[in-house]
Amino acid sequence: MKLSGENVYLRAIEPSDIDVVFKWENDTDNWMISNTQAPFSRFVLEQYISTSHQDIYSAKQLRLMICNNDDKVVGTIDLFDFDANHLRAGIGILIADKEDRRKGYASEAIQLVTEYCFEALNLNQVYCNIAADNEVSVAMFVKLGYKIVGVKQQWLRDGRAFKDELLLQNLRN
Repeated sequence: MKLSGENVYLRAIEPSDIDVVFKWENDTDNWMISNTQAPFSRFVLEQYISTSHQDIYSAKQLRLMICNNDDKVVGTIDLFDFDANHLRAGIGILIADKEDRRKGYASEAIQLVTEYCFEALNLNQVYCNIAADNEVSVAMFVKLGYKIVGVKQQWLRDGRAFKDELLLQNLRN
């Protein structure tokens, strides 16, 4: 199965990605969507990358780098909480730099990974969790066939305030 589309292709994470992954994982602007609460050390990220060759059945996760047609790494897409028994996985995506957003990279990457989940991994469903106020991401996932199936009220703490998180699912046809 080919993990490439018109404008992006997905590839395995490489040791040479350490600088960009270190930057993204430690950017506090990304922490709310990644549920991160503390910085990652370079050593920890290098260890993660060195074990990323494990297949999804043993690691229960998969991270792929999103590259545009100019071979620029524009983001990352993850499968997490892979469950071979219940045939499901969570999906998360980051297009890191604001200038790379709204170019269709995320939509295309999500389509490619969702197809991979259904065709190659034979999953029954893919799900995601999105802050209710992240209207752009919610609209994108809905447009790609994900359905809002639940609201986790006051699920996310943002400073002193709490906000809702939506659960979206895409069930295999």
